[in-house]
Amino acid sequence: MRVVLLDDFHAVISDSLANWDWDILDGKNWSVEDFKKNASTLDGLVIRSSFSLDKKLLKLAKNLKFIGRPGSGLENIDLKYCKENNIEVFRSPEGNCDALAEHALGMLLALVNNIPKVNLEVRNGLWKREENRGLELMGKTMGIIGYGYMGKAFAQRLAGFGIRIIAYDKYISGFGNSIVEEVELNKIFEEANFVSLHTPLSEETTGLVDEKFIKKFKNPFFLINTARGKSVILKDLVAALKSKKILGACLDVLEIETRDFRIEKIDNNVFEELTTFENVILSPHIAGWTSESKKKMGEVIIKKIKQKFILKS
Repeated sequence: MRVVLLDDFHAVISDSLANWDWDILDGKNWSVEDFKKNASTLDGLVIRSSFSLDKKLLKLAKNLKFIGRPGSGLENIDLKYCKENNIEVFRSPEGNCDALAEHALGMLLALVNNIPKVNLEVRNGLWKREENRGLELMGKTMGIIGYGYMGKAFAQRLAGFGIRIIAYDKYISGFGNSIVEEVELNKIFEEANFVSLHTPLSEETTGLVDEKFIKKFKNPFFLINTARGKSVILKDLVAALKSKKILGACLDVLEIETRDFRIEKIDNNVFEELTTFENVILSPHIAGWTSESKKKMGEVIIKKIKQKFILKS
């Protein structure tokens, strides 16, 4: 098997593939033209979201048997073409769900306890106690939208805080247990004090959190998004922050990100306004991005490739 690694992955991937006597190519610096030149010789690809595989490119890889994607999102791959042409697609949300859950929880606790704000104040000689009273999670209701690996891991981290957890997933059912209550989306609109998104990017979830969505909530609420930036319309979020319908936001992802999760130049007026809110915490798409998760994601991908092509051969 001839496999190209189209990014810088943990060595567990290259080492494992090499142990199977497969031909491994280092393609982390490949351009699209480089891929086109080599596509017909490839049996497998390991990619990140920064490399898009549309039907046109995939058709060139006529011998392709699998695509490994360390991570969760598959929006950069033409899955319909892969299914029609028996190309296996492996992903590894199991590998970084714990890291993402910890990041989301950390952002939430920092927000409700004013940590970023008071850190700057103390550094500048200000010692404001009454003005910085926090908010406890205990007794509140967290609404989780999307209950795959990420949503489930986040619920598990929250379980010890005495917060009620309700969750909705359009495609998964029967997951209710002693930690989480499975509900319809309307119940989240009615009862949630906090909302956390754990959904993939699709036509359904693009622009999910817009003015219409926000107005459906009975109570003012805090928003957490560690899923995909394009699921939250920034101008509608800013308007809701101004009106205090949204009480604060933790955003690891942004609508203005490019497809490969970069922001080349920030000259967006709405984003600039967003950064003026003290009750907004931002991070650069690093939820799930730890030293441990890099290795675990690689291990999961290797396990799935091995199950399909080594153990069954």
